[in-house]
Amino acid sequence: MPAVPHSQPDGQDAVVTHLHPGREASNIMLGEFLRQCREERRLNQSDLAYVIRGSVSKISRLERGESPAKRRDVMDLADFMCLGAEERRTIEQLLEQALDRAWYQQFSDVTPSYLKRLIALEGSASHIMTYESQVVPGVLHTPAYSRSLVEKVMVNERDVERTVALRLQRQTALRWGNTVRLTALIDEGVLKRPWGGPEAMCEQLEHLLRVMEESRWNVRIVPFGAAEGFIPPYPMTQLEFPSEGPADLVYVEGITGAEYITKPELVDRYRRDLHQVHVAALDRTGSAEKIREAIKSYA
Repeated sequence: MPAVPHSQPDGQDAVVTHLHPGREASNIMLGEFLRQCREERRLNQSDLAYVIRGSVSKISRLERGESPAKRRDVMDLADFMCLGAEERRTIEQLLEQALDRAWYQQFSDVTPSYLKRLIALEGSASHIMTYESQVVPGVLHTPAYSRSLVEKVMVNERDVERTVALRLQRQTALRWGNTVRLTALIDEGVLKRPWGGPEAMCEQLEHLLRVMEESRWNVRIVPFGAAEGFIPPYPMTQLEFPSEGPADLVYVEGITGAEYITKPELVDRYRRDLHQVHVAALDRTGSAEKIREAIKSYA
């Protein structure tokens, strides 16, 4: 499915990728890299179709990550485009990920396809900056806090427990499985909403304090009115990748789905807005004080 325009408040259009239910993030990353290699060599999709014994539409699906990558096809394309040693190493790494069963696939029955893509991309990011105005970001949840949220949208107890387990394993994978840096910008109002009750909320806030002690993870509280005019009215996450990875993107989650914004000028605009929110947020000391005040109010 091709990217389609998405209306923005200022009238500009964003390139938004709407995900097919079966699309895997690893295939998307591989397809994007193949497309970049092709465009750098000023080749058309029709130039590559016969190389993999297929049609232009097959190349298009491969580049968009809509069909599973086959090693033979990918390596034939690499040979045809005369990829260098560094490009081939990247291809091999991405292909290995695309052909491997990721840890989160065991939770595929309770994971929307759009969220599955985000989880896979998180593992390859160098820096994640996320903003939340209603709840603590999912990658920072404690079990009781997470369960109180999930129970609002799921009635099957098994699905609730599996979704909570997914969120906890996602957090573990990010904290201990790689070196990604995280900056979590949390609206002050989130501290005032005791999801799960006072005890669960205190546990969640104490967890935030522990996370703040880690060098790679930043938690910043955005005080009321501090970033007026810049704060988005929805959750938003920006992912930055190493130079050899995919292009930076912004993830915006709605009620029934998510949008992946990849158009460079629009990614830059969202990045600037997030930066303004970051500047308006309290520093580490001030944020910790706000969290401790909230803990005292519940205690």
